[in-house]
Amino acid sequence: MICRTALIATGIAIGAGCATLGQHARAFVSAPSLAASADTYKHLSLFGDVFDKVRADYAEKPDERKLVENAINGMLTSLDPHSSYLDAKAFKDMRTQTEGKFGGLGIEVTQEDGLVKVVTPIDDTPASRAGVMSGDLIGAIDDEPVQGMTLNQAVDKMRGAINTPVKLTIFRGKNKVELKLTRVEIHIKSVRARKQDDDISYIRISQFNEETAEGLRNAMAKAQQDIPADKFKGYILDLRNNPGGLLDQSIQVVNSFIDKGEIVSTRGRNADETRRYNARPGDLSKGKPVVVLINGGSASASEIVAGALQDHKRATLIGTRSFGKGSVQAIIPLGGNDGALRLTTARYYTPSGRSIQAKGIEPNITLLQDVPDELKGKDDTKGEASLRDHLKNGVDEKSGSQAYVPPDEKNDKQLAAAVELLHGKRRAPLGPPPAPKDGVNKPE
Repeated sequence: MICRTALIATGIAIGAGCATLGQHARAFVSAPSLAASADTYKHLSLFGDVFDKVRADYAEKPDERKLVENAINGMLTSLDPHSSYLDAKAFKDMRTQTEGKFGGLGIEVTQEDGLVKVVTPIDDTPASRAGVMSGDLIGAIDDEPVQGMTLNQAVDKMRGAINTPVKLTIFRGKNKVELKLTRVEIHIKSVRARKQDDDISYIRISQFNEETAEGLRNAMAKAQQDIPADKFKGYILDLRNNPGGLLDQSIQVVNSFIDKGEIVSTRGRNADETRRYNARPGDLSKGKPVVVLINGGSASASEIVAGALQDHKRATLIGTRSFGKGSVQAIIPLGGNDGALRLTTARYYTPSGRSIQAKGIEPNITLLQDVPDELKGKDDTKGEASLRDHLKNGVDEKSGSQAYVPPDEKNDKQLAAAVELLHGKRRAPLGPPPAPKDGVNKPE
């Protein structure tokens, strides 16, 4: 028997090592025993021959363990962008981050054209306070170019001891920005809430970690205590630039707004691997209207929440098309000090059977932000469909979309639209929007 932890991810969180932020579920399953063909053994014999040659004849004595680990990682990364090998340290760091505490800078990153691209800075971290923005390209770390580094190597350079400095060279549009940050222990408060216009509960979820569901419950309870029921207009759930998190937490978030029906299903290569997750009785929102904000940086577990609430016609979605991360990775411990495999094992589907993979979630109201001139053309995410070797999903895959969120609330058109909708000054259909003839939802 092996223990598998299922996740979905867009990138790596600086400070937690090779930590993924995506779906998370625990299950015990039997490892399938697949008979290897003669050709398979022949290829494995070839690998052994090459390994022996390198070990015996390379110009310098190689690290044999590193050779094997790199070979394993090469095999996994050739499958899709989200499968990889986690060594013992990376595996430990990943488990630490899902608890919501880790040391580092607080940046969600991916790799693009040889550079490290910021998916989003995590709220209230050194990165966000220093002004790191979604879409920034990190060109150098402590003056060492990242060109030629793997994503894990770049992440390792940005990690380090708490209270030590690190210098990032960032390219933002035509501008070059140099930032000096100090590594800290980061405790991610994934849920932040406030009253909006005295009659709306605004709840921001920056990622889904082990504290998210409880944080949401506390935020909703406080809102219901602070806002009289007869004046309470509803909830704004902000999932913009949320790269994902734990599956069980995303399920509980959906369950806070519905009390029956399917939330999400996962389907693997074999029919017996299909799993369905259903809501339990108890709508904590007491039926109040809900608006969900999404954009090109909303991925994986965020898309589960948005898709489920949209399919149940429980929420109106406002913003731009989400990232399109619709696959599930199993974290499979290898035992001892050998780390773990992060292996794509399934795709996930919304309650209506929609696959989000390489397509994303289309909002009911597509609304673009006004982007500063220096960021124009650099404010979009390319989305899952742009990633090399991504799992295909038919002929109508979608590119990424705008991921910019204005730092000043008064310039936030999507938030303003959500407030107008809850105040009855704007109308929008519920449920998934119909597919337009040209395959693209028109912005307002």
